[in-house]
Amino acid sequence: MAAEGEENKTSSFNKYACACALIASIISIIFGYDTGVMSGAMIFIKEDLKINDVQVEVLAGILNICALVGSLGAGRTSDYIGRRYTITLASMIFLLGSVLMGYAPSYAILMTGRCIAGVGVGFALMIAPVYSAEISSPSTRGFLTSLPELCISFGILVGYTSNYFFGKLTLKLGWRMMLGIAAIPSLALAFGILKMPESPRWLVLEGRLREAKEILLMVSNSKEEAESRFQEIKAAAGIDPNCIEDVVKPPSIHHGEGVWKDILLRPTPTVRWILIAAIGIHFFEHATGIEAVVLYSPRIFKKAGVTSKGKLLLATVGVGLTKTTFILIATFFLDRVGRRRLLLTSVGGMVAALTGLGFALTMVEQHSEKKLLWALCLSIVCTYTFVAFFSIGLGPITWVYSSEIFPLKLRAQGASIGVAVNRLMNATVSMSFISIYKAITIGGAFFMFAGIAVVAWWFFFLLLPETKGKSLEQIETLFTRNKKPKNKGLEIQPKSNNV
Repeated sequence: MAAEGEENKTSSFNKYACACALIASIISIIFGYDTGVMSGAMIFIKEDLKINDVQVEVLAGILNICALVGSLGAGRTSDYIGRRYTITLASMIFLLGSVLMGYAPSYAILMTGRCIAGVGVGFALMIAPVYSAEISSPSTRGFLTSLPELCISFGILVGYTSNYFFGKLTLKLGWRMMLGIAAIPSLALAFGILKMPESPRWLVLEGRLREAKEILLMVSNSKEEAESRFQEIKAAAGIDPNCIEDVVKPPSIHHGEGVWKDILLRPTPTVRWILIAAIGIHFFEHATGIEAVVLYSPRIFKKAGVTSKGKLLLATVGVGLTKTTFILIATFFLDRVGRRRLLLTSVGGMVAALTGLGFALTMVEQHSEKKLLWALCLSIVCTYTFVAFFSIGLGPITWVYSSEIFPLKLRAQGASIGVAVNRLMNATVSMSFISIYKAITIGGAFFMFAGIAVVAWWFFFLLLPETKGKSLEQIETLFTRNKKPKNKGLEIQPKSNNV
């Protein structure tokens, strides 16, 4: 009977919660578009503005350095003004950056616009998964929280496609259109935000219980589920679960006061394990080389033997299409197969693909006097295979997992630390990849990424328990180290949350 009830619960799907998560994820489309479009735009920018490879690397990576700053500020901001208006703020910042990049008469103005857009990206990457996690039911949280990553991939695909079509315009107009058009979805989000509710968990932290309960009734699959979630959230926030007041005095920690101490300076063993897991999964997402493939895929294909600009951009569109397709597949498996199993399968496939890509590119370089058709084909197949395995596991699960494991009072700023690490690694790879492959060859660079992916597999196997089907308030108990975690997480009775 219990299994049957669980099945019925899982089969329910709240369309309103899905629509809210989709609207929140528009900001992720904007970021994805900027990442994808820049890979092709850099070809034209370098030619038009007469910049060197070091300036190209800085242009590619500076967005992520600024995103690091934005993400660290986003956690505290969302605790003050709410998740909903933090999304609006992110879109407005990105709108300004897009306009400046589209105008950019010089490298300095282009860099200024890229820096401003980077701050918006930092806000967006933190807030979209957290908002989606906080409004979703346990049975659909994996699907809804992976929507931002799906939208990033869709944005990358649109960016690649824009490269191909805008690349046919004049040199001065083409790349400016590629970058400036990103302002349009920012305006769309400004209207969409009017239909979105605030996060019920943030409202509870503010003491606005009646509003929180009303929203939970709208985003839950049943009244019983809404009531159960409401009681758990109140308990996690330090409010008496039996309280029936509409408005109460907010808990002592509701705007982030003391949170940094609880996370970094004096964390409990549980919080320390959660922090290590969050930092680790964000670190390995980019340390395994996805940014090198997404941002520099035209260079990879050129090294492999694809020479014309048109074919380079078309091959890059294939990367974006593969990424979007497999993340879409992953969204339907996260709540069925589980985070852990998908993650380990994903990283295992990435190791094999990176090894094959390193071998193929090494053969191409060692036989540069002639064109090796088999090595060219193997390079393209391994690139697409790597992107597919990344997109079905590590890509979406990084954001799902890190947004759901922190306790309520630490969630926004805990997630912001993960995003900061994510952007730091993204910037490190994107700003150093050209220098690395010039130093150890492009094949050697991908062998290096394969070695890092092996380390990542063991990290995930040993430290990341399964969170599928658990409420956000129950997940904290999975990280209570009474013993080493089993493959499916620890079954430990919840304790009161005094963090």
